[in-house]
Amino acid sequence: MRRLTLALLCGAYLCLSLIVALSLWRNGGGWGAGVAALVGGLGLCFAFHGLIERALEHGAMRSDLDSLREAHRLLLDQVERLDARVGEMAETVADDLTRGEALTGEVEMLERLVQRLQARPPATPEPAPAFFGRMGHNSAQRQAATLVDTVRDALAENRVDLYLQPVVALPQRKTVYYESFTRLRDETGRVLMPTEYLSVAEPGGLVTAIDNLLLFRCVQIVRRLAKQDRRIGIFCNISMASLGDQEFFPQFLELLAANRDLAGALVFELGQAAFEARGPVESRNMGRLANLGFRFSIDKVTNLDFDLQDFARADVSFVKVGAQMLLDQLIELEGRMVLRSMPDLAAEDFAALTRRYGMQLIAEKVENERQVVDILELELPFGQGHLFGEPRAIRDSVLAETGSPPAPSLGRGDRRMGGVY
Repeated sequence: MRRLTLALLCGAYLCLSLIVALSLWRNGGGWGAGVAALVGGLGLCFAFHGLIERALEHGAMRSDLDSLREAHRLLLDQVERLDARVGEMAETVADDLTRGEALTGEVEMLERLVQRLQARPPATPEPAPAFFGRMGHNSAQRQAATLVDTVRDALAENRVDLYLQPVVALPQRKTVYYESFTRLRDETGRVLMPTEYLSVAEPGGLVTAIDNLLLFRCVQIVRRLAKQDRRIGIFCNISMASLGDQEFFPQFLELLAANRDLAGALVFELGQAAFEARGPVESRNMGRLANLGFRFSIDKVTNLDFDLQDFARADVSFVKVGAQMLLDQLIELEGRMVLRSMPDLAAEDFAALTRRYGMQLIAEKVENERQVVDILELELPFGQGHLFGEPRAIRDSVLAETGSPPAPSLGRGDRRMGGVY
């Protein structure tokens, strides 16, 4: 195409030069002037053609250069996107590896726990539980032993359910935490309440196992909430027996160290009496948990005259007080409302005092709207109770969505830990 264009241009230049030469010859210029005009015209035309061709080539070169730059920019964008995608995949793989290692640790820990339960001979709790008091001594022992076996089998068969009850911010009533509870089921599916099984679980050495399974459930739920990007924490009950168990606690601490990213979402809860009766081993182990970033909560409060400095030293961040108990403490003194145990402090300043020590008050067992009005006057920031929501069981299918590996075999037939782990 370019050669044809060049030939046509050359023909046009020749014709133009001939026209000029003939014009000069016919107007009396002679043959010399005509030939000179022809040669000069051809030279000028070809020089002009050279300029045009160079201009066209320069334009084409600039167009090619622009196209090359655009292609280079697109290539860089693709490389950047690919690099970002590779980085995301690397982070995902690293997270999966970390989660897999943590879950493997959980499964190994469960397996060791179950082996301990199987190796431990059946224990007969002494004294017999109170609800066996009206029975004969032998009958009470048989019933207690049967209940111990029921609790042991429920743990081994993973008939342990997790219940969650919301803790809400006041006055908005928005759920900000959950408290977790465990419920055991016997082989018929009947639910055993804590007041029934704890009376034999502690003498039988099974409280650690219950705490263990509760912790695993709480870790799963926290992971589930984190995947949904929900900033909600869980109160997880733990016994002093678990904190003082020299065999269990190091494994417990190792598991939490592998999951220390959950420290802001897991709060370990202790009863007031248990906390005040803790020994040096339990205090030291609580300090180890606090060093990992985990916090503590005190519930089952029976006396408001507690040592806030002691709570602060133990990294207690929450104190749960029964709503009715707190309201029953209110008395009027010299024209203002105060608490019986702290007559020098205005009742509405009690919550501010605990905040000064780094603790938040939670009014628990809230049952009616009147209590809510009185609690708001005391400026308590959180509430918990059936009015805001009853404890509800978490389905195994929800726990299974956390992607946990299968549980270890218990070595008794083909039973597994409920398909959750």
